[in-house]
Order: sequence, then structure tokens, then C-alpha cells
Amino acid sequence: MLLHFQRQGQGEPLVILHGLFGTLENWGAQIKALSERFDVIAADLRNHGRSAHSDEMNYRAMSNDLLELLDQLQLERINLMGHSMGGKAAMQFALDHPERVQRLIVVDIAPVRYPPNHNDVIAGLKRIDLTRLKSRSEADQTLSQYVDSAATRAFLLKNLYRNEHKQFAWRMNLPVLEQQYAAPQGDTFAGPVLFIKGGDSNYLQPEHQQPIQQLFPNAGFKIIAGAGHLPHVEKPAIFTRLVDNFLIQS
Repeated sequence: MLLHFQRQGQGEPLVILHGLFGTLENWGAQIKALSERFDVIAADLRNHGRSAHSDEMNYRAMSNDLLELLDQLQLERINLMGHSMGGKAAMQFALDHPERVQRLIVVDIAPVRYPPNHNDVIAGLKRIDLTRLKSRSEADQTLSQYVDSAATRAFLLKNLYRNEHKQFAWRMNLPVLEQQYAAPQGDTFAGPVLFIKGGDSNYLQPEHQQPIQQLFPNAGFKIIAGAGHLPHVEKPAIFTRLVDNFLIQS
């Protein structure tokens, strides 16, 4: 599967992967900032954004997709950064192909299996009747019955678009995305790794340090105070500085 991607900037290659229900567009501010120093390649993962849909949805498949993209772009070795689900995909790729990864950045996720925690989101998205939907505001009103956060709803509804028949449709493959809780598997990746945690997020916990160290023995950790699960969106300047320092100094 050839992934849809956007490329911008010059320097060492830096590949960026988004999270569940997201697209490469979620990284717009970071792409602009980081492209001043790096050759930034942001990709839509399978079943997301403008990449193709597939009934197969697991981290090994996403790892293989990334390998195909790197081969297509003739990139032998990259810096790799992923958030949430994209962080798990990035970890899986580093474990599968350590020779292709120079440095790894994992944003607010651990290599563990999480309990289902998107039930309300899934229910709200499925409640939106695309065949009768007239506007995004109508979709937001329906989704608000399941998701309180206006920012989260806006993030989710970026997946809405009008197809060739001028009807609303989802860019994401919603039926396949209902289960995304597996953990990356492999031996170890011995290269430098930075885990960035949002201080107010519960996705990275002290008990996750052991499974992280088992797979990534050269891992370091940074916490961005006052940020939740989207530290690159909530605290972009601090986030960019951490990424810059890690990629330049490690």
C-alpha cells in the first residue's frame, strides 16, 4: 500500500505519523516549524486521510506500509516520530527495521495494550447519518451528545468531506478502526529514543517504564506540563524545542 504523504523542507529526513482518527494535517504547525531544519515527510496511515482503505489494520501492516514508502522515496535511514497510534506504528517499524531508523520519538503512548477507551467516540461517529447530513454544524451537534470537548469534536470532524456526489463521507475507514488496542512486538531497538508525555495525560504511566525499557533500552523521557494527549498541538513551541534538541544532540 502506497501511503498518501506530504513532503516539505531540507536536511535529515524526519517521518511523522498521526494518531487514531487523525491525518497528516493534524501536524500542520509542526511540519512548518520542523521543515526549517529537516526534510519532513508526513504520511496518512492506512484507513486514514487520503491513504487507501483496507480490512487489515494492525501495526505490522502499518510498519510494512512505511517500509514501502521509504523505498519509494529512496530513503535508507530516517528520524521517525509518531503520536498515539502513530507512535505504536513507529515503534513497530523501529523494532522491525532498526537499520532504517536513526532516532525515534514517541508521543504520549507506550508499547502496551490499552483497554478500549474510545467507545463514546465510536458511538457518536456512527450516530451521524451521512445520508441525511446537511452541514458540519449538524454533525457537531450530534457528536456533542457523546463527546463533550469541542476541540476533540473539531479534530474528529476533520475526517468529513464531500465526495464526487457532493455527499458527506468519512475519509477514515470507521468500521475497521473500532479496535486499535494491540501492542508493538519485537526484539529491541537500541538507537536513541525519546518518549514525550503530556503532563495531564494518562497514556504514559510509571508502570509503563519497564515494558518501554525492555524494547527500547536507550529511551529517555520528557514531560510537557499543562498538556494532555496532544502536546504537539497544545504546547507547540515547547514540543518543537524538545524535538529539535533531541534530533540535534542525540
